[in-house]
Amino acid sequence: MQTVETLNEGLKRAYTVTIPANDVAQRVEAEIKSIAPQVRMPGFRPGKVPPNIVKKMHGPAIEQDVLNKTVQDGVQQLLAEQKLRPAMQPSVELVGGDYESGKDVSLKVELEVLPEVPPPAIEGLKLERLTVAADQAAIDEQIGRIAGQQKRYDDAQEGHPAVEGDLVVMDYKGTVDGVAFDGGTGEGMSVELGSGRLIPGFEEQLEGVKKGESRSLNVTFPKDYGEKSLAGKAAVFDVTVTDVRIPGETKVDDEFAKSLGLEGLDQLRDLLKGQFEQELNGLTRTHMKRKLLDQLAAAHDFPVPPSMVEAEFQQIWAQLEHEASHEEDPEAARAEMEKDRADYQAIAERRVRLGLLLSEIGQQNGVEVTQQEMQRLVLQAAQQYGPKDRDRFIQYVQQDPMAAAQLRAPLYEDKVIDFLFEKAEISDREVTREELEAAIEADEEVIGKGHVHGPDCGHDHDHGHVHGPDCDHDHDEKPAKKPAPKKKAAAKEEAPAEAVAEEAAPAPKKAPAKKAAAAKAEEAPAEKAAAPKKAPAKKKTAAE
Repeated sequence: MQTVETLNEGLKRAYTVTIPANDVAQRVEAEIKSIAPQVRMPGFRPGKVPPNIVKKMHGPAIEQDVLNKTVQDGVQQLLAEQKLRPAMQPSVELVGGDYESGKDVSLKVELEVLPEVPPPAIEGLKLERLTVAADQAAIDEQIGRIAGQQKRYDDAQEGHPAVEGDLVVMDYKGTVDGVAFDGGTGEGMSVELGSGRLIPGFEEQLEGVKKGESRSLNVTFPKDYGEKSLAGKAAVFDVTVTDVRIPGETKVDDEFAKSLGLEGLDQLRDLLKGQFEQELNGLTRTHMKRKLLDQLAAAHDFPVPPSMVEAEFQQIWAQLEHEASHEEDPEAARAEMEKDRADYQAIAERRVRLGLLLSEIGQQNGVEVTQQEMQRLVLQAAQQYGPKDRDRFIQYVQQDPMAAAQLRAPLYEDKVIDFLFEKAEISDREVTREELEAAIEADEEVIGKGHVHGPDCGHDHDHGHVHGPDCDHDHDEKPAKKPAPKKKAAAKEEAPAEAVAEEAAPAPKKAPAKKAAAAKAEEAPAEKAAAPKKAPAKKKTAAE
């Protein structure tokens, strides 16, 4: 193989690689001999097909496969001989277009290499750790919210007419055009009036009912109802009310805590205190990490591969595009983005530089992700897939080094940050939660609008959440705030975790997508059509 360097400018490299035709021909002959025993053809015993016949019938396909493998091997040999560390996947193309059989293979290889990172300046780091004590009042307030969600009902007085908020227990039978329909009959169904759980008009017509009373309810199934045979049709539900119960006050005591599966109220308080402390510690770490990265960015300046910066910028821009599409005036939001494009590109460059710097710090100081830690990461990531796909995902990560590197990167970055925290001189100052959040918000206002979601930011990036009828998300479509013209993306505090690796390499392949749910959730005729819940629900009755 002959190699000629055609470009060496900054971090850009280009080469012409020539692989002799004889080398390709030898590889083709070797491949034919290798597969000939496996070829089956009429008139020949298994494994006895002559290589020349195999070549005549399958030569072009075999030659193409060999060519692809030869090109891959040639690029890898080039990287090894020239001691190149590519920042992104090298660009490889055949000189002159299509390959002609029997001729030399001439390749044009272009790439950007990782820069030589200067010795990191990590001595003399000084940080302030803002700490917040868990507030007992906040814990009690949270307990009150939990109690408010744990509704209980007491028996109503005899003759009490049901009002909004009451629980009505009923037996029912539904008909369409006088004919009962499948699943339209049930007993002992409970519904809170005013909950909006049942189809329009059903709950409203139950207001005023008393225990033992029977009523006929005239309703119309929504046009978009899940059960197509009932969608848009008028129905009559004959109901008999077997009980009416009124909301009772939930007393916060040991019995209340036990109803949640705990030993008592003290254990509930301890659990909530732990959750608050974990959340507050996360805020403290976020603030410290931003200040640490600020110091590192100010002390280091070296060239970074433009291709890596562009990839990081595209990630930032895609997130901003997503946010702009949900603004009250998407076009105005995009116009504001365009004004600040150069600033977002500067943020992308900073992120890449910090990622490479943290990688260098980690390598120089023996920071590594252990095999045991990696196994835990893979198992945790596999939990997002269904049971049938988990083994496939684990196998995928085990076989694809770049997928494993992508999974490892955020933890590796966190370990480097922890190492730097240990090296830094840290002073503690106790503040209120409001003061800590204000300090973080001040950082965001200095460096810009919003948060650019990197893989290590800790936010929920799952935009594919299926909003079931009982999930705790706010389903109201509210326009997001218009982006402030003077703000820039708050990516400054985050180094891209993909860049924090023990050795940079070509971009990883995408992991296999989650398998879509195969079964359609059963819907009850009297309940609103809704998106299926994440977890499989118990079978609904017709009036639910």
